[in-house]
Amino acid sequence: MARPRIVIVGAGFAGYQTARTLSRLARHKAEIILLNPTDHFLYLPLLPQVAAGVLEPRRVTVSLTGTLPHVRLVLGEADGIDLKGQTVHYSDPEGGQCTLTYDRLVLAAGSVNKLLPIPGVAEHAHGFRGLHEALYLRDHVTRHVELATADDPKTCASRCTFVVVGAGCTGTEVAAHGQLLTDALVRKQPLREGMRPRWLLLDIVERVLPELDERLSRTADRVLRRRDVDVRTETSVKEATSNGVLLSEGEFIESRTLVWCLGVRPDPLAEGLGLPMESGWLLVDPHLQVPDHPEVFACGDAAAVPDLERPGKYTPMTAQRAWRHGKIAGRNVAASLGIGERRAYRHRDLGFTVDLGGAKAAANPLGIALSGPLAGAVTRGYHLAAMPGNRIRVAAGWLLDAVLPRQAVQLGLVRSRSVPLNTASPELVHVGGDADRRDSPSEGVT
Repeated sequence: MARPRIVIVGAGFAGYQTARTLSRLARHKAEIILLNPTDHFLYLPLLPQVAAGVLEPRRVTVSLTGTLPHVRLVLGEADGIDLKGQTVHYSDPEGGQCTLTYDRLVLAAGSVNKLLPIPGVAEHAHGFRGLHEALYLRDHVTRHVELATADDPKTCASRCTFVVVGAGCTGTEVAAHGQLLTDALVRKQPLREGMRPRWLLLDIVERVLPELDERLSRTADRVLRRRDVDVRTETSVKEATSNGVLLSEGEFIESRTLVWCLGVRPDPLAEGLGLPMESGWLLVDPHLQVPDHPEVFACGDAAAVPDLERPGKYTPMTAQRAWRHGKIAGRNVAASLGIGERRAYRHRDLGFTVDLGGAKAAANPLGIALSGPLAGAVTRGYHLAAMPGNRIRVAAGWLLDAVLPRQAVQLGLVRSRSVPLNTASPELVHVGGDADRRDSPSEGVT
C-alpha cells in the first residue's frame, strides 16, 4: 500500500519547521516533499548583518537536505494549485512545468515586498526580503562611498545619502547597521572635508518600531539618533526618481539609494484558490486547517490564524509566530494521518529582539525591557538558539567582526535589474530587462 504524500510549499520559518516536525513524527508512515525555489532555509533576521558586511551570505543559510532527514526536496516555484485534483503546479529551475500530487498539502509560501502606488518607487527602490537584495545593497553602498571620494561636493553628498523607508524591525536594523558600515568605509577612504555618510529612516508612523513595546522603540530611537541617523516619523515618500526622493512635506532628498522596508504582503499564490481570504491571508481554523478542505493546511505569512487569546483578531506576522505555526502544522498533519493528537494554536508573545549593530540592541525577553550590551548579548544568544544550523559559523563571524576591520570590497555578483522591487520571488535572482540607470558598468553581472 502506497504511503500518503505530504507536500509542503515553501521553506521559510513555517515551512521549514513543518518539515522538521513531520520528519520526526511521520517519516516512516508518509512521503514528505518540500517544494522550494532554493535548497536552503534563509534566516531572515540576520540579513541586515549580511548587507553591512558583518556576516557572509552562507552563514545565514541552512541546507535543507543536510538538516531535514527523510524529507525529499523538490526545487521549484509553485504557480498554481488544483484543489479538486489535489495537485500542485510548479516551475522548475530550468523553466519546465511540473506537477506534484498530494494527500496532504501545507501552504507556507511566505511573503513578498509590499508595494504602494507611489510614482517611481517600483522603478527606483529595492526591497529587503532576499539574500540577493542584501548582497546588492552591500555592493551598492560600498560602490557609492568609493565613487564619492573623487566626486564634486554635490554629487558626493547624493552618493552618500541613503534613504530607508519603513521603521519596523527590518528598516530600523538596516539603517542602524548601514550607518556603522559607511562609517567604517570612510575611515579607510575619507570623503571630502566636512562630509560624512547620511542615513535617513522614514515612516508615516508616530515612532520607530510601532509594532513593539514603547520602551524598545525609545531605545532604538535613541541609538539611531546618537549615530546621526536622521529619523523622520510621520513622513512618507511622495515620489522617487533616479536622483532622489520627494518627501510628503515637500523636501527633495538627493540620493542614489532607496531601500524599501515598508512591510510585506502574503505570497499571491493563495489568491487564485477561490477560498475565503482576510487581507490576502488564507483563512484557517485554530488547527491551521482550511475550512471545507481538511486535507489542506496553511501557516506562517500565508495564513490568517485566529488568535484565541484575542477573539476577533489574528495572530501577528512575525518569524516567531511562523516558527511556532510550523510546529503545530506538522503535529496536526501527522494527527490527520493517525499519528498523535491535533492541537490548536495559541499565541503567546515571548518578546522581541532588535539588533542595532555593535554591542547595541533593544530586547524584551518575556516582557523584561533590556538595552545596551546586555540586550546585545541576549539578542545574539536568541539568534543562535533559534537558528537550526550554522551556529558556530555565525558566532565565529561575530567574533571576527569584533576584532578585525570589515572588508571594503565590491563582489559585483548582483545587478540592480536582478532584484526588482515588484518581484513575487525575492529569494531568486532575476535575469533580463534593462539595467537601472544607477548601475555602473563595473557593477558586475549575474
